[in-house]
Amino acid sequence: MQIIAVIYLYLSMNSESDFIKTVFGLKLKQLRQKKNWSLQDLAVKTGLSKSYLNEIENGKKYPKHDKIIQLSESLSCTFDELVSTKLDKSLAPFNEILQSDFFKEVPLDLFGISKNNLISIISDAPKKVTAFINALIEISQNYNLGKERFYFAVLRSFQELYDNYFPEIEQKTIAFIKENGLDINKDLRASVLETILAEKFHYTIKSEDFEQFGTLDHLRSLFIPEQKLLLLNQKLEKDQRTFILAKEIGFNVLELKIRPNTYSWLDFGSFEEILNNFYASYFAGALLIPKEQTLEKTSEFLLEHAWEPKSFEALIESFTDSPETFYYRLTNLLSSELGIKDLFYLCLVKKKNSDKIQILKELHLNHQQAPHANAMNEHYCRRWIAVKNLHHLKENETLTDAQISHYKDQGVSYLVISTSQKNPFSDGSNRSYCLGILLNTQTIKKIGFIKSPTLKTINVGVTCESCSIADCEVRQAPPVRLEKEHFNLSMKNAIEKVRKQLLVDN
Repeated sequence: MQIIAVIYLYLSMNSESDFIKTVFGLKLKQLRQKKNWSLQDLAVKTGLSKSYLNEIENGKKYPKHDKIIQLSESLSCTFDELVSTKLDKSLAPFNEILQSDFFKEVPLDLFGISKNNLISIISDAPKKVTAFINALIEISQNYNLGKERFYFAVLRSFQELYDNYFPEIEQKTIAFIKENGLDINKDLRASVLETILAEKFHYTIKSEDFEQFGTLDHLRSLFIPEQKLLLLNQKLEKDQRTFILAKEIGFNVLELKIRPNTYSWLDFGSFEEILNNFYASYFAGALLIPKEQTLEKTSEFLLEHAWEPKSFEALIESFTDSPETFYYRLTNLLSSELGIKDLFYLCLVKKKNSDKIQILKELHLNHQQAPHANAMNEHYCRRWIAVKNLHHLKENETLTDAQISHYKDQGVSYLVISTSQKNPFSDGSNRSYCLGILLNTQTIKKIGFIKSPTLKTINVGVTCESCSIADCEVRQAPPVRLEKEHFNLSMKNAIEKVRKQLLVDN
C-alpha cells in the first residue's frame, strides 16, 4: 500500500498553499537528514519545539518569516534556498507529480492513507522512490495505460480492499424499501421505479428512438440534469431498463451530485464520477436483489448434493432476468455474510465472427491472481468453463455450467460457475459471467455438491503463452513466455554449476 501511496501523494492536496507547505516540509527534512540530525537535534539548535518542527516536515504548517531565518541559519542554507519551491535533483521529478491534475483525482482517504506518511516515504528514500515512479511512468507508456484504465484499476483496488461489501449502502437500501413500502418478495417492476423517480425526485422519463441520432444508438440512457429528464433507449430489455431506473434512484438516495450522464460511458471528468457511478450501481443491485432473500436461497442452493445447472438458473431467475446482475451481487454477499471469502468474478466477451476472447470486468476478493486479465494480446485458456460456454452458445440461448478448475502452475483449484448469453444490446457479441470460489478446507465444507459426479475437474492455465499443460487439445499458441522462463532458469542453474565446480577445483 505504501508503494501505491507514493504515486498518489498530492491527491488529497487541493490548493497552492498545500503544495508550498509540502515542498517546504520535504526540503527541511532532507536538509536535516543530510546533517544526520534528529528532530530533537534540530529543535535544540533552532529553539523551536520538536512537535512544531514535525508538523512543518509533514506539510501541516508553514513557518513564519522569523522562524524560517532561524531554520536557514541552523541548516547553513540561505533563506531563498529554503523557501523556493524548486526541488533538488533527487526530488525534482515530484514537481510534476505533486501538481498534476491527473493525480489529484483519487481521494487518499479511500485507502486509509495519510499525507504525512507519504511525505515521510519520499523524504526517507527520495532516489529510490523517484526511480520507482519513473519506472511506473515508463510501464504505463509502454502498455498504453490511459486515464480510463488507470481509474478503473484504482476503483477495483478500492472494491477489493473492502471485499466489495459496503454496509452503509446496504442499510440505506433497506431503509428506502421500508420508507416506500416496496414489496421485495416480488420483482420490482420498472413502472414502480418510474413512479418513484417521477413523484419523489421529480423526474421526467421518456423512451426514445436513439437510432435517429446516429451513433447515439449505442447508448442505453442519457440524463439531462437541467431538466431532470431521463431518456431511455427504446431497444432496452426489461432488466436493463429496470437496472438503469434503480441506479437513478441510487444517485438521488445517496445524494451523489457528481455523476456521469450517459450509460454506457462516453467520457468522464473525474475519478469521483466513476466512484459515484459504482455506489449508485451497488445501490441498484441491493434494491433489485435483496440481501436477506438472496442469502437464504443461495445457502439452500450451496447445500444441494448434486450440481444441476438448471438449479442455479432457477436461483438467478427467482430474482432477476439478468445473470450479470446476480453474479455480481453474489460478490457483495458471499464473503461478508456466508464466510466464502476467496472469490473471483469475471465478465468475458466474444465478438461476432471472431475467436478473440476479452475480459471486460474482473474482481479478485482473495490473494490469488489467477485467472486475471492480460493486456498483452495473449490467448485466454480455452479450458475455462466461461470460454467453452461462449463457443458452444447457440442463438438466443442461455447456457450455464460449472467445473473445478485446477490451475496446475499455481497449485490452486476453484469451483467455477458460469452463465453465457447473447449480449442483447450489441452487434451479436456473446458474454460469459463467472464466479470462482477458491477450494480450501473452509469453502469445501460450505458446498454440498463439491463431490458431485456431474462436476468435472479440469486442468487449466491463464493464457496459452504461459501454460505448461503439454497435451492441451485446444491450445491456441505455443507457451513462449513459459519457455523463456525455463530458458532463464536453465541458464541460472548452469551458472551455479560452474561456480560450484570452480570452488571445488580451487
